[in-house]
Amino acid sequence: MSDIDPTVHVPSVEPPLESTALQMGGLSELLGYSLKRAQLKVFEDFLRCMAPLQLTPAQFSVLLLLDNNPGRNQTEIAHTLGILRPNFVAMLDVLEGRDLLTRMRSPSDRRSHVLMLTEKGRAILARAKKLVATKHEARLIELLGPTHHAALLAMLATIATEF
Repeated sequence: MSDIDPTVHVPSVEPPLESTALQMGGLSELLGYSLKRAQLKVFEDFLRCMAPLQLTPAQFSVLLLLDNNPGRNQTEIAHTLGILRPNFVAMLDVLEGRDLLTRMRSPSDRRSHVLMLTEKGRAILARAKKLVATKHEARLIELLGPTHHAALLAMLATIATEF
């Protein structure tokens, strides 16, 4: 016996037309939503630029920080970049496996590891920096214009440091 009451009318729901854009409500007015959407687009472009080098934005950031701060410990690097320890260790495993960096016990604290770029890591980073500057960032500057690009960087830095 069926549990459906034949006397109750259930209205049929027509699926929306596929060509009709979804109404965003207030989403497009929320800064967090807009930042996330922009981040996704920027990361997509970054990954396309870095495809020949197989670097993610986070990996590029690690290599760049190590280039400017050789011999710093992995906790400092992870904290500065806001990467959780388990994720960071896995990323270091990948970068070390590609011979882009090396981990060594800290001479001052045996519980800690210091990180150094390898020669291969420096070479890959040099190529990555060139790709980022000439393709990725160049596209963003072209899209926004130099003044707006600089202003957006300043605004994002304010949010990151003061919010």
